[in-house]
Amino acid sequence: MADIGKDHPQGVTRLEVIDAVEHAFTRSSATKQEIITAAVQYGSRATVVTTLQRLPERSFRHVRDLWDHLPDIPLGE
Repeated sequence: MADIGKDHPQGVTRLEVIDAVEHAFTRSSATKQEIITAAVQYGSRATVVTTLQRLPERSFRHVRDLWDHLPDIPLGE
């Protein structure tokens, strides 16, 4: 079995990020802070929150918009 996210220092995957923050996008968009808050409320690992802190200060219309700013995060299994 492959080591998920082995090339990313924290081992964070896009699937893990999606699980943690998808509920932040129930409205039309989510800010960086709303995304981070959603991840914390979800109970995400600290490495997920640290990864999300790399996002720019702006609103995102969809979770897939995060990947433009986090291109090194692998998909996962």
